[in-house]
Amino acid sequence: MSDNQSKIALLTGGSRGLGKDSALQLAKKGFDLIITYQTKKEAADEVVKEIENIGQKAFALPLDISSTSGFDQFVTEVKNILDTQFSSAKLDALVNNAGIGINEAFETTTEEILDSMTNIHFKGPYFLTQKLLPLLNDGSSIVNTSSGLARFSFAGYSAYGAMKAAVDSLSRYQAVELGSRKIRVNSIAPGAIETDFGGGFVRDVEDINKHLASETALGRVGLPDDIGSVVAFLCSDDSKWINAQRIEVSGGYRA
Repeated sequence: MSDNQSKIALLTGGSRGLGKDSALQLAKKGFDLIITYQTKKEAADEVVKEIENIGQKAFALPLDISSTSGFDQFVTEVKNILDTQFSSAKLDALVNNAGIGINEAFETTTEEILDSMTNIHFKGPYFLTQKLLPLLNDGSSIVNTSSGLARFSFAGYSAYGAMKAAVDSLSRYQAVELGSRKIRVNSIAPGAIETDFGGGFVRDVEDINKHLASETALGRVGLPDDIGSVVAFLCSDDSKWINAQRIEVSGGYRA
């Protein structure tokens, strides 16, 4: 890769929310992007346009992170883009961002709900990363998305929070096992953020918003812009000595 060629990042779940902002922040840092979407193709195409307006290349591909059966085809599509659009370059960063929120009491959580959380938040990123390893440059950065709910607990998030704790642990193991290739692996753990995630309750329910803000050292809940810049930092050489870490980005929630 020539010195003036942009680095390339693959980010899952880039059509909205934190994924969209992270993609735009990566573009501002000089990355070209491949983003994924599950159903929101038009929204993903709009993000591609915004990235191109920044001056970087971007492509959007469909991906169902909950089903490993489609991963081989997806990896083939990524390789085709790298070969045809980037002269056989490889990826320099992978951001495992795609996910969904769910609120279900422990006593009523079904096996189907737990399986869904496992597939989307742990099994999917686990095996997608594994299959993408041949397309990652040595010295790449992997950022896995955890959650503040892996540190503090709210009723109704036992399945989600437990999976995110697993992501934190996985990230440390990946860092150890991929260290021989100088691939860094960290997890980013957002606190409460004003997005449509989980039905948008943090953004749209005033009492919840105020309560969360009151327990945050900086006196407000988070915005997507608070997260994307940290993801971009962790993908860049600016963070070259940060590895095997859980970075909580919550404004000091319940500090």
